[in-house]
Amino acid sequence: MTTFVNTIPKIRDALQATFRSGLTRPLPWRQHQLYQLARMAQNERELICDALWKDLGKPKTEVLSNELGNVIDRAVKSAQRLPEWAKPEHPEVADRQKPWNPTIYKAPKGTVLIISPWNFPMMLSFQPLIGAIAAGCTAVLKPSELVPTFSQLLEEIVPKYLDPNMYRIVNGGIPETSKLLELQWDHIFYTGNGKVARIVASAAAKHLTPLTLELGGKSPVIIDSAYDVDLAAKRILWGKCHNAGQICVAPDYVLVQRDRQDELVKALQKHYNAFFPNGTLDSPSFGSIVSHLHHNRLTSLLSRTKGEVVLPGRADAARKRLELTIVKNVADGDSLLEEELFGPILPIVPVDSLDQAINFVNARSHPLVLYAFSDDKGLKQRLVSETRSGGIVFNDTLQQLAVSELPFSGVGESGYGAQFSKYTYDTFTQLRSSIDMPREAEANLAMRYLPHSKEAVKSITAAVYTPIPPSSL
Repeated sequence: MTTFVNTIPKIRDALQATFRSGLTRPLPWRQHQLYQLARMAQNERELICDALWKDLGKPKTEVLSNELGNVIDRAVKSAQRLPEWAKPEHPEVADRQKPWNPTIYKAPKGTVLIISPWNFPMMLSFQPLIGAIAAGCTAVLKPSELVPTFSQLLEEIVPKYLDPNMYRIVNGGIPETSKLLELQWDHIFYTGNGKVARIVASAAAKHLTPLTLELGGKSPVIIDSAYDVDLAAKRILWGKCHNAGQICVAPDYVLVQRDRQDELVKALQKHYNAFFPNGTLDSPSFGSIVSHLHHNRLTSLLSRTKGEVVLPGRADAARKRLELTIVKNVADGDSLLEEELFGPILPIVPVDSLDQAINFVNARSHPLVLYAFSDDKGLKQRLVSETRSGGIVFNDTLQQLAVSELPFSGVGESGYGAQFSKYTYDTFTQLRSSIDMPREAEANLAMRYLPHSKEAVKSITAAVYTPIPPSSL
């Protein structure tokens, strides 16, 4: 059910009042809510899987492993690690400042807004919420209107597990989201595309609201000419087929040495036939395209490509199904390189050298992730030094998402701010600095008071004359 627009400010106000009451501050209370979230994901897994099948045709195993499993694991671990994360910190300072007791307190930011996407709606809704709960914030969660069954389910089950005085679901489309963005929040966490992100950022700027933007972009794959092409093809294909390619870190296009392009194509075809002997049009292990609009967008891009289709994918517009399609000899300026594909299309771009591949990547917006297949340490270091991306992954695809101890973040057009476990907690936490000046320090502070003697001026300006070591260059 769509949330009535006129109730949205009341929901925000109620959550702010709850936050000010201090109910979210005790760590045991936060831990309880995190365990409750994990219980919800575990206990309601069948309903969640059914909802995502209805909305997205998402395979059950994919939901259990990639969404529910991650939510449960990260909620439980966040609860267990929270006491350590929340401890005040005492930075190392000069001896004369130690009596001042310099301290960094971990303070919750307040009442926050989380806007989640449709492609991995369970994980990308609750992963940020885990951090907000751990930090001691109250929150509104706005799931995507493109997954209506799932969004309605959240409205029904979340209040059974999480305290509705602290956490609320707001459902709806553009009017409801627009109303949410009119209001002041203490942090906004948005996952989605760059076009909407600009709207969110503009709205946040009116209130000087801090933002986390998890976006996407065209994540490239570079294959070293000396690498095992068959293994690279298998791992690339595995990553591309998740959620029918509708994932922000999906391999978007492949840069391969021109003389190895056909070898790569054959390897991709071989592994595709092994993964899906009967194709993906009716496979229960391959998801549907989210909407007719996106289905039409993808087929339109394919209709305009100048590349050579080497694995033609069948389309069923009525059921929003589209098989994996591989296109080789894709050149700069092709339709398949215009925008993030976000679907089961894999363009192969032949290059004549690593330099050309690096230049090709650098000529475009910074991607969320750069994938590279190579055993050459020098080549890896070149890619680290000479390219920019949110993350860089060697010799696999998507598996970086399994490492909760790494920050997940974009750069430039692919977003900013970080998440996963402690990084999500940090996102919703203010580092509140403090000193506590003892009375006994007064003798050492005397020189700061006016009028200044020559000795006092010399002492309080001494840092200006600090010796600077010579450069080693």
